[in-house]
Formats: sequence, structure tokens, C-alpha cells
Amino acid sequence: MKLKTTFLAVALSFSFAAVNAQTTAPEGYTKATITLANGTTQPGYIKDNIKKSASITFTDENGSNKKVYEGSDINAVKTDAANFICINGDFFKTICTGKLCFVQKASNASSKASYNGTEAIFNNGTEGKIGDYFIYADKKLKLINKKTVEAFISTDLATCTAAVEKAKTINGDIAKLQEAVEIFNSYTSN
Repeated sequence: MKLKTTFLAVALSFSFAAVNAQTTAPEGYTKATITLANGTTQPGYIKDNIKKSASITFTDENGSNKKVYEGSDINAVKTDAANFICINGDFFKTICTGKLCFVQKASNASSKASYNGTEAIFNNGTEGKIGDYFIYADKKLKLINKKTVEAFISTDLATCTAAVEKAKTINGDIAKLQEAVEIFNSYTSN
């Protein structure tokens, strides 16, 4: 009888440990959903290596399967704190979305090797440096900086007067362009 009670206690403790492992993120990981290159989504946990190596380490919700994904292997990463899209191997933090997506570069995948069997293929990545702002529309990435902002305002935002007026008040602070892009996106969605 004592053996049976001990066995049940041990079995019960393992079942609680399994439930705990499925609801708690592993140390150093954040709850996230990734979208693979083929369009399927997978919920689980990620270890953020985006800035350091343009990659994430993904583990499924059970914590049993661990895999490193390069930016070229996935389309997007969604966490509670931020959303990222992947373009040409680089991760971009999504600031606002719509007809024009305002994004900020979060990694640099240029000259990063990926392998097709034993053949090394070097990724060109995208222009700009980490922290630069871009507009992503029609599958094209456009760097927005002090040299290009005026052309962006006069061409891309031109159909929305309110967005143009807001954009002209940013005084060189490219991050504030988010408000103008949001106005433009709400205008074009109607």
C-alpha cells in the first residue's frame, strides 16, 4: 500500500511539472508566434538574436523542439512587445502598417552566409544600418533619412493633404513620421 501511494505521488508530481513546462517560457525566451517562409504560423518561444546575428532561436510551446531561424527562413515574428517582418534576411520592427508600412531596421544580415547543401551563399541584406527607418510598400523597401524625406513627402504622401501637413512638422525627426504615415493609411483605407 505504501509503495502504491509513493508511486501515485511521484506520478502526480511529474504531471504537474509537465503542465508547468507548457505554460512557462524557458529562461531567456519570450512568448512569440513566427510565420515561416511558406506562410504557416507556429506559436512558441523565441530567444532574440535579431540585432546580434539576424536570427532567432525558436522552441515550440512544449519546449521540446529547438531550432535557429535566420531572417531569410521566416516572414515575420510577433511578440507581446514588438512585431517584426523579415526582408532579404533582415529583421524590421513594424511601427505602423497599412498601404505604407513604416518600419525600423533591427538587424544587419549583409555578408551573412547561408548554405544550400555544402555551397555557401552570401546574403546581401538590405541597405541602411540598424535603427534606420524605411517605408515598405508594394514589396519594395525605401530608406527614409534626412536626404530622402522631402521626396517621400512630396511623392508618396502627396494624395493626402493631412499627412503631408503632419510630415512637414517633424523637424528632421524621422521617427515622428509615424504619425503622418498613420494619417495616410487611415485616409487610403476609406
